[in-house]
Amino acid sequence: MRKLRDFIFVLSAVVLVTLAVYLTFTVAHWAGRGAGLHLWNTTSVVHEVQALSDLVTVKYVMEKVVMLEDVKWYGENHVLLLAHGVVKAGIDLKRLQPEDVSIADKKISLKLPVSQITDAYLDDKASQVIDHTTGLLRSFDKDLEQVARQNAVDDIARAARKGGILDDADKRAKAELASLLKRAGFEQVEFQ
Repeated sequence: MRKLRDFIFVLSAVVLVTLAVYLTFTVAHWAGRGAGLHLWNTTSVVHEVQALSDLVTVKYVMEKVVMLEDVKWYGENHVLLLAHGVVKAGIDLKRLQPEDVSIADKKISLKLPVSQITDAYLDDKASQVIDHTTGLLRSFDKDLEQVARQNAVDDIARAARKGGILDDADKRAKAELASLLKRAGFEQVEFQ
């Protein structure tokens, strides 16, 4: 009786282990998570990278004081603005074309589009008009503040460009893409 019970126990254990191994491989196959080699072609890589769209990698926050005057012979208007600006830069990956990607075994080479400023704006909560003066014979010029704000955005974007935001964006985009592509199975990632 004891031998029969031991035999049934061993048989049950073998069946359970076999079933567990079978289900592990079957579920892994259904889920597409098998340990097999993933084959990439240029079109599929371009499609996956383009799905990232605008890869914004750098954000500069800057402040600038802008004074704008409108002087006429009969009086002057001026505005003094403390502008708190934000400039973002990155790479537009939608411009990546199949001829910009070459794959050889587990090595991928990419020619990325040039970095560009993707957004420049003023933070309205942090920006403030310090002084807005209207001359005695002048009427209030509501457009003067808007012109000062636009000048501030242009100046801040220009200062960010001079400060190296495009180089920073290029370096960070390459690092992010290299990390992504290595996780996708490429062992060597090269940028031209």
